[in-house]
Amino acid sequence: MPRIQLPASIEEAPSASRPLLEGVKKMLGSVPNLFRLTANSPAALEGYLGLNGALAKGSLNPQTRERIALAVAQLNGCGYCLSAHTYLGKNLAKLDDAEIAANRNGTSNDPRADAAVRFAVKLVRERGHVSEADISAVKVAGYSEAEIVEIVAHVALNTLTNYLNETFATPIDFPVVDTKVA
Repeated sequence: MPRIQLPASIEEAPSASRPLLEGVKKMLGSVPNLFRLTANSPAALEGYLGLNGALAKGSLNPQTRERIALAVAQLNGCGYCLSAHTYLGKNLAKLDDAEIAANRNGTSNDPRADAAVRFAVKLVRERGHVSEADISAVKVAGYSEAEIVEIVAHVALNTLTNYLNETFATPIDFPVVDTKVA
């Protein structure tokens, strides 16, 4: 049971959120609970969708974005995001079970992506207080400065959704994944 209102339909959401939710529905075919919950604040929904849309046009490929989302959700103990990104990782990014397990453990089976996931994990654990050596390791793996900025932005975006879902107990509307098992 969510701790705040979860609009049952687009029509029950605040009027300023309705066009944004219609856009989500058009893009995804449905409106997952995260979006309906966030719609309580049209400004928060617009901000989330704006950053998410901008980052989708960035340099990081969808597989790396999902790898980061899985690692961050696991670290933050967000069952909703872990369930959603396991589903998206398998079905959209085409990550296999071994890769998803590695991502949840803060690594990747792909050497280049491993550097990005490890850096994302370090960002979460150290709350952004990483060293020059941490940044250098990502550069050595072949990531540009723009991509490193995007890794930080993806960590922030995923932390936002983790916090929203955990704070308000968003009902999981994806196949449920246990956060305790990595």
